[in-house]
Amino acid sequence: MAQNVGHNHDILVLYYSPGGTTREMARVIAHGVAQVDGMTARLRTVPAVSAETEAVAPSIPEEGDLYADKQDLVECSGLIMGCPTHFGNMPAAMKYFIDSTSDLWMSGKLAGKPAAVFSASTSLHGGQESTLLTMMLPLLHHGMLITGLPYTETALFETSSGGAPYGATRVTDDLEQHPLTEHERALCLALGKRVATIASKLTS
Repeated sequence: MAQNVGHNHDILVLYYSPGGTTREMARVIAHGVAQVDGMTARLRTVPAVSAETEAVAPSIPEEGDLYADKQDLVECSGLIMGCPTHFGNMPAAMKYFIDSTSDLWMSGKLAGKPAAVFSASTSLHGGQESTLLTMMLPLLHHGMLITGLPYTETALFETSSGGAPYGATRVTDDLEQHPLTEHERALCLALGKRVATIASKLTS
C-alpha cells in the first residue's frame, strides 16, 4: 500500500466472499484507495448465515480479514461494499449485516458519506447489474452518496468481461485459471480511487 502523510481517513471495503472472488477484488480496490493521499482502506468481511447459532460460530474468522461491526461503518469516511451475485441479488450474509444497522439509520451516522458497490458472477449475464443496483438501495436509505464508474474510465468501453457504470464487476468460474482481467483490475482500482478522492474532498 502507498504511504500516506497527514491525517488518515479510512474507506471501509466491506465484502462477502465464500469463494474468494470478491475478496480478491476487494484487495485491488484497497490498492486504489491507497493511491489517494491521506486515505487508507479498512478491509472487513461478514460471516456466512447458516443454521449455526451466533453463540456457536466464532466471533473472529480463522483466516482472512476481520468481521465488520457497526463501529466500522461509523468510523469510515466512505464505504465500498461488494459480494457475489446470488440469483441477481446480494447474498443473505450481506443483507443480514445491513439489516442490523437500523440504529445507524435512525441516527443518520452514514448520511453524507460516499459509497460504491462491486460484485462478481460466474456468467457474463448472471445478474451483476441487478445485484449492484439492489446493493445501492439500503445505502441510499442511509443517506449515502452513491458513486459509480464514469465512462471516462476507458476500460468500460473496452472490457469484454466485467465492468459496469454502476460499479466494478468480474466474471469468473475459476480463480486460478481465470484471474482478474486487465480491464477488471483497472476498474477495481478506479473505483477505490474514486471513492477515496470524493471522501478526501468531503472531509478536508
